[in-house]
Formats: sequence, structure tokens, C-alpha cells
Amino acid sequence: MDYDIEKLVGEMDFSSNELQTINKNVMLTNHEIDVLKRYKIDYLKCHSLKEIIYEIESILSDMDIVEEDLESISESISERDYYQNTNK
Repeated sequence: MDYDIEKLVGEMDFSSNELQTINKNVMLTNHEIDVLKRYKIDYLKCHSLKEIIYEIESILSDMDIVEEDLESISESISERDYYQNTNK
């Protein structure tokens, strides 16, 4: 099977993974921001990644169905928070 690498790379959305600084303590990717907006989570009022995780988890606990996109960004933000705030 032959692949056209240039076509594949051209179809990739690199901008969705760009980090945006929300405030001096919070950085989110464009994709995470889009998902948070979709669920009406006011990430701008949060002063830490932990606050955003709390908001996500409270919404997930109220839902009957698992929202994979919301759960996925919760895990991603949790990982980033761990690596940013763990003493090495």
C-alpha cells in the first residue's frame, strides 16, 4: 500500500494541539478550548488546571452517558498538571 506523505501531512490539523496561554497558570490546547466551550465550561474564570479538571469532573458526574471527548481532555489536562506541578 502506497501512502502520499505530503497529502497525509497536509490533512493533519496541527493548530488544534497548539497551546494557548489563558492566564499565567493555565495553558490549554485549541482542541481543549473548543471542547470546554461546547460543554459551556467557563475556563476563563479558572486560575489553575485543577479548577478546570474539577469543573469537567462535576459535569461528567451529572451525565448519564460517558462523553469521551470531555473525558479525554480531562485526562490530557490532568497529565499536563501533573508534569507542570511535580517537583523533579
